[in-house]
Amino acid sequence: MILSEMVGAIMKILIILGTRPEAIKLAPLINVLKNNTNYDIKVCSTDQHKEMILQVLNIFDIKIDIHLNIMKVNQTLADITSLAVTKLYDVIGEYKPNLVIVQGDTTTAFVGALSAFYHKVPVAHLEAGLRTYNIFSPFPEEANRKFISQIASYHFAPTEKSYNNLINEQIKENVYITGNSVIDALLYTSKYVETNKSLLDKLSAEYPFVHSEKKLILLTSHRRENHGSGLENICKAVKEIACRDDVNIVFPVHPNPNVRKTVYSYLSDINNIFLIEPLDYISFTFMLKKAYLVLTDSGGVQEEAPTLGKPVIVLRDTTEREEAVAAGTAILAGTECDNIIKETNILLDNKNIYDKMANAVNPYGTGDTCNIIVDIIKSKESSLC
Repeated sequence: MILSEMVGAIMKILIILGTRPEAIKLAPLINVLKNNTNYDIKVCSTDQHKEMILQVLNIFDIKIDIHLNIMKVNQTLADITSLAVTKLYDVIGEYKPNLVIVQGDTTTAFVGALSAFYHKVPVAHLEAGLRTYNIFSPFPEEANRKFISQIASYHFAPTEKSYNNLINEQIKENVYITGNSVIDALLYTSKYVETNKSLLDKLSAEYPFVHSEKKLILLTSHRRENHGSGLENICKAVKEIACRDDVNIVFPVHPNPNVRKTVYSYLSDINNIFLIEPLDYISFTFMLKKAYLVLTDSGGVQEEAPTLGKPVIVLRDTTEREEAVAAGTAILAGTECDNIIKETNILLDNKNIYDKMANAVNPYGTGDTCNIIVDIIKSKESSLC
């Protein structure tokens, strides 16, 4: 059934997620949709990041309706894709949604869109149109986004640039600029942290290094394309930066064995580098608020950090978030050791450059993305009544 056949009926919407970033960016949208009595909402998780997803959704008081539990030890991308597509095909066939919503660039998002396509169910793609135009960077995310764009019926682009990317690819119907829902999620979580004294006391006690007079650098690195020499270069650079006496560096280390082995071999037993376990979203928001600057190869952090006035050094050779670089909130440093050191030292030593980045306008919106998206969905329904 297509949207035009929904006049006078309850619209059934299936929201598919599988990783923490998807949960973060979909959670505020799920809650806005659930506030509308005309929608029957089901949330389905492939459980790529099961525990981390649950941590995020608990913040927003969201329950998962369907768990697929697809993850097994040492799975390949092919394993994840084949198992997820089979299970999601069955879920969509049983629930018979009128609309499937996917987010971003994960294997779950691609397979969710593909499974909906097999049932001829319209797909809405949240965070559409991001491109590096290098099919292997980020891998496999760049390809996943392109695949979804060919399948989706509704494209919610976060910025004018991502909108134009789609238009230039001859995807011209139902393309909208909405901002990025990660800002909605971050502002909600930031306020939650700020207003919860017992939580603040707990986090402050758990991470006492945030109270140091030293500048806190928040570091994250986990991307598949950086495994090996890229991550080794990042660790070498961070080790050199840690020789400064005015910084503390906190690194929540991803559980992937390829990441942990490299990180601990280079960065353990350095007194101003704090290697900690991955942070839940509340703790991450707290740490981001305390940070002076951020070094990351994450896509989402490039969007989140500028919202809190934190300059970002991007540890990748390409980024699909070029708007952040153009706006001056991020620097694309790559994975060359010397360049990472140089760019970090500039921000630590030059207050004028730091302040210019910290006060640049975030290009990803102001926190009203989910309301914009729901208004678009409503307009597609009501225009046919």
